[in-house]
Amino acid sequence: MNTGSNEPAEVTDPAAGVKPEQPLGSRAPEFIQARRALHLSWQVGVFVVGLAVVVAGIIMLPLPGPGWLVIFGGMAIWATEFVWAQLVLRWTKRKVTEAAQRALDPKVRRRNIILTTVGLVIIAVLVGIYVWKFGIVMPWKIKE
Repeated sequence: MNTGSNEPAEVTDPAAGVKPEQPLGSRAPEFIQARRALHLSWQVGVFVVGLAVVVAGIIMLPLPGPGWLVIFGGMAIWATEFVWAQLVLRWTKRKVTEAAQRALDPKVRRRNIILTTVGLVIIAVLVGIYVWKFGIVMPWKIKE
């Protein structure tokens, strides 16, 4: 398929499950990119909308709501127009994929299960010692 550009098409092996990365740069329609003032206005609009979404995500971090998901949504909006946001999203996707692959490693899963079990046993022993030594006293029954 010829897209009208002189760049060679990226070839990938569908069996390998590797998708080609989109080229960096603006994804605005061509008629917008062709007019400098219109393209600058488009970029300002994309930046403002992305900023509003990112700020909403930051507000949701301490409040109920999908804060990180909304922040990454704002980054995706910025990535439609700005190369720096595209690079940040590519890096983030790569790191998330690497972390998911490490988490699925049987050795890592076994280690995490063992550490969690040991931690829960230690906490249970400490709570048991506290209850044995001081008993269970409800805050409203404390005698002074």
